Amino acid sequence: MRSMAAWVVMLGFAVSLGLVAGAAAGEAEEGFTAIFNGKDLTGWDGNPDFWSVKDGVVHGETTQEKPTKGNTFCIWRGGTLEDFELRLAFRIQSGNSGVQYRSQDVGNWVVAGYQAEVCNSNAVGFLYHERGRGSLVQVGQKVVIDKDGKKEVAGTLGEVKDILADYKKGDWNEYRIIGQGNHLVHFLNGKQTIDLIDNDEKKGALSGILALQIHAGAPMIVEFKDIRLKKLAKEGEKAEQK
Repeated sequence: MRSMAAWVVMLGFAVSLGLVAGAAAGEAEEGFTAIFNGKDLTGWDGNPDFWSVKDGVVHGETTQEKPTKGNTFCIWRGGTLEDFELRLAFRIQSGNSGVQYRSQDVGNWVVAGYQAEVCNSNAVGFLYHERGRGSLVQVGQKVVIDKDGKKEVAGTLGEVKDILADYKKGDWNEYRIIGQGNHLVHFLNGKQTIDLIDNDEKKGALSGILALQIHAGAPMIVEFKDIRLKKLAKEGEKAEQK
């Protein structure tokens, strides 16, 4: 006959299993797909001199002996991003990195387009246009760009120090990036960092590739894990479903 203590332990274990199963089911119900298998770079394409998988995470590294001459990227080859929600975790030890989305492959592991900044400074979470318009939205800003490319700061999301209060330098942080039509938003550890309405008819993008960046310069290490992607219905499709 089992002791009361043993039954309590067994009950706690069963409850724990139920919670894990429920969380997994909830994640599946949300429609997210894991696009990194945690084992190797299947489905991804980066210069093997700099990109690998170590300890179950995507590992990007340059050294004094092996620098990169320009920004280099690990590109997801599983499709393109249109209306989407992307979730991932990142950790950066030094240097500068980013998450490219709705971007263009210009060859030789070089990418141009929207970039969610990855770094250990107050710029983390801002929106940059790689090989294009440069800085688009600083942390804490709501910005509207008109059809001719004129940028206007239309509002604020709060103080930078408050938005980044939960950021953990040199440790894992959670990114959530959403593109719905021409509306782009970033969340870092649950707090919104930027908001952009991009009406630029020549330089805005409604679709493109996903990639991870290593920036040229001093030796650096950046890592990514738990990369999940969800396709969102377009505004017209949502109206039809109602």
